[in-house]
Amino acid sequence: MATKSANVLARVEPEVKEQAESIMSKLGLPASVVINALYKQIIMTKSIPFSLSLPNEPATLDSMTAEEFNSIMRTGLSQAKADRSRSAADVFADLRRELQ
Repeated sequence: MATKSANVLARVEPEVKEQAESIMSKLGLPASVVINALYKQIIMTKSIPFSLSLPNEPATLDSMTAEEFNSIMRTGLSQAKADRSRSAADVFADLRRELQ
């Protein structure tokens, strides 16, 4: 077994530390074991073992291709023709309820 003699010093937000350590305590894991496991995963995968991407932003007209836009319009048109649409008043009422 390898001797653990290297230290890691990291500053974290107090609330984050407290919440994480509470969960680790319930799991019976000291922070050093969790940090060591994280480091081993980084070595094994040669990457950070979780996603570090920006969340998807809602599509805008500027971000869509012509085909994506046309597809959305075709879907809306077919829903309207099949009478599967809602009044604008109902849609806005739902939006107002969600914002409250």
